[in-house]
Amino acid sequence: MAVPPRKKSKAKRRSRRAQHDRITLPNIAICENCGADMLSHHACPSCGYYRGRVAVVIAAETEAVEEAEE
Repeated sequence: MAVPPRKKSKAKRRSRRAQHDRITLPNIAICENCGADMLSHHACPSCGYYRGRVAVVIAAETEAVEEAEE
């Protein structure tokens, strides 16, 4: 069985691990409908639009519509 010739230093080990263990920030886009910040390729959390059409009905909007109908 192969044995490494010497102990790797902490700096060598940490720099090697830093390549794939790093945390990346999410990609943030601006909603075309309302201008709020949203994740790329996701429906807007504030208005529910995605690529120019309604993708998700927001609960606050449905409650407001139901109260107006009563």
